[in-house]
Amino acid sequence: KQKSAYEIMPSLVGSEMCIRDSTNSDNHKYNLEKTLFEAIDQSQLPDQETFVIEKRTLTMALLNAYPYTSGHLLIAPRRPVETLAELSSEEHESLWKMVTDATTTLQEVFSPEGINVGLNQGEAAGAGVPDHLHVHVVPRWSGDTNFTTVAANTRVIPEALIDTWARISEAWPKDN
Repeated sequence: KQKSAYEIMPSLVGSEMCIRDSTNSDNHKYNLEKTLFEAIDQSQLPDQETFVIEKRTLTMALLNAYPYTSGHLLIAPRRPVETLAELSSEEHESLWKMVTDATTTLQEVFSPEGINVGLNQGEAAGAGVPDHLHVHVVPRWSGDTNFTTVAANTRVIPEALIDTWARISEAWPKDN
């Protein structure tokens, strides 16, 4: 079985910021010094394995591999930038259009009571991938934070990521 991008690049998810020398079981070598989102974007793995919802010319949407809730999406420019100020006007427009599409799709698929939209610019602000700006779009429900997250630092997600990916991909706007 071919491994997903998150399995191939485990050192990227969390505190590491670039790919180290890594080879998967099929002996495909990955280039060094790419950000997590560049590595996923350029992996040539099927979208359902990387949880990519859509790639546009300048931006892409994907599921967070470690979601706070079902449907937690990440919207990122395809070009690695660390700050909003580094985005071109076209990238800025594409990023926020994709964020809007994400909120609309999540509302349709999950009927949340609210949606958090935010980004952490810089490591000091809490960015887990500080070298590649990305926006979190998180559906929320009253009482969706439970004792398991607080007591055991564990998240309980009621649906497998692949099922969430399929539902969101099916509902994602096709006219972009």
